[in-house]
Amino acid sequence: MLESCQNAQERWGGVHLLIDRWLQERAELIKAYVAISDVSDAAVMQRFCEILVDYVSAGHFEVYQQLNEEARAFDDQRGLELAKQIYPRIEVITEAALAFNDRCDAGDCGDIDAVSGELKRLGQMLHERFELEDCLIEVLHTAHKQLASAATV
Repeated sequence: MLESCQNAQERWGGVHLLIDRWLQERAELIKAYVAISDVSDAAVMQRFCEILVDYVSAGHFEVYQQLNEEARAFDDQRGLELAKQIYPRIEVITEAALAFNDRCDAGDCGDIDAVSGELKRLGQMLHERFELEDCLIEVLHTAHKQLASAATV
């Protein structure tokens, strides 16, 4: 998971400050996820949940909106169609992440062994989400970069 995050930063780092910051949050989220398995501690779980909520919120309220606005600005029908296909699955994963956070907020995550199965499923879902997000960023960025280059020639 961490390797795919680093590859995404190499491909799109610097493209847009918002995406850069978001990819950095992704790296922090992955490190926090790994830390949970290393240390069974309520503070570590709380930190993971904070980063998790920040990450999914930034995606939903900032990054996806920006990518859609750029796609509309460039009349990128392929990107808009891809977004229509990808967003519903990302939304399901977001709901699962928020439900996990709510469970922890309610005090149900103190025993790591009790939530280990759910945490593992969440990790798998986050990995899928990262791949979907990378696909979306790649398609939108590549199309917009090509269109912007063609406009300046």
